Amino acid sequence: MSQVNYGEFTHAVHQRIKERVPLDVTLEITHRCPLTCAHCYNNLPMADREAAACELSLDEYKRLLDELHDLGTFWILFSGGEPFARKDFLDIYTYAKQKGFLITIFTNGTILTAAIADHLAEYPPFAIEITLYGHTRETYERLTGVEGSYERCLRGIKLLRERNLPLKLKTVPTSINKHEVLDMQRFAAQLGVEFKYDALINPRTDCSQSPLGVRLRPDEVVALEFSEPKRMSEYRRLLEADLASGPPQLSDDLYFCGGGMTSCAIDPYGRMSICVISHQDHYNVRDGSFVEGWNKGLLAIRLKKRRRLTKCNSCQIQSLCGMCPANGELESFDPESPVEFLCEVAHLRAMALGCEVPSHGDCANCRGGAHYEDLCVAVEELPIMHEAMATPSVTLPVLNQNGGGCLGRCGH
Repeated sequence: MSQVNYGEFTHAVHQRIKERVPLDVTLEITHRCPLTCAHCYNNLPMADREAAACELSLDEYKRLLDELHDLGTFWILFSGGEPFARKDFLDIYTYAKQKGFLITIFTNGTILTAAIADHLAEYPPFAIEITLYGHTRETYERLTGVEGSYERCLRGIKLLRERNLPLKLKTVPTSINKHEVLDMQRFAAQLGVEFKYDALINPRTDCSQSPLGVRLRPDEVVALEFSEPKRMSEYRRLLEADLASGPPQLSDDLYFCGGGMTSCAIDPYGRMSICVISHQDHYNVRDGSFVEGWNKGLLAIRLKKRRRLTKCNSCQIQSLCGMCPANGELESFDPESPVEFLCEVAHLRAMALGCEVPSHGDCANCRGGAHYEDLCVAVEELPIMHEAMATPSVTLPVLNQNGGGCLGRCGH
């Protein structure tokens, strides 16, 4: 990218958006993985021969990548499961690299070898992201369920760093590793690499709710997020923008993200959907072509209309919430059903910032709702709130016009 004219590149991106070109495509190469993480939404055993036999072949991936190249796709994300679980993954990767795509690889790093790292150094990706599952061996392997995986992950990180590959680290905070998230962040800083995390765990795509057994409580999510001033400041910015724009404009469209408009995902078996967690509607590229799936199958999904109004439609803090139809599908098997966990997290974020959330229909988390008092208690107990008590008011000025926000009303 160092020799790219960024003005021309940006212009090309905007032009492709107008033309509804699939700018970025996620390819889940396999769902097989050497780890058995408690929180994972799609992993299968490495030795699952039936799954392996159903995966797209190398030739099928080459044809798919040819189509994407001809359509003008820029970015490819190779994900899993664990991409390197496929013995021919480097063949798929190299073909994509030679086609000129900007490529990111999501991996756990545990089966990286010197030979793989050497190949990646010869054909470097745009980014490689390794997920950490703990800072200590005990925590890491308690979450992954595999003895020896901690050392193998550290070895994979070492191999990539030795070759100066574009490494990033990240984690998924769970009830098992939450106490080590900040240690993982410090570890990444010591290595001089970027670190990020996302605590919002989904059910499995096969409808199992098992990952939710290790999901953090809403108050734990907010306490962790707001321990970082930068992240808290960003949520404040989003909240101010939401409130300044007033009630959201109602739309008949069910989907409001870039899925099916500028991006999509294809699972190991050729099923094409608007994103990796949306599987109720899909088109199989084996039945035709990517072009047909993009222009007909996914477009039809994307153009779906909502059937009813919910509390989400009039909510004024949507930027603080991760709710989307795909989350509705996984949590309640209905893309239009609000996810209460996400709603609680959003309200706690707003309340911790001093906001009395404007009422939006039959919401249990708004003033007068069944969960409102519990949320007020949870906000009082957030570590960040105890710190705030020793400092000037952290409420948003725009929210204090009527005598204070939630901080005042909840007894602080």
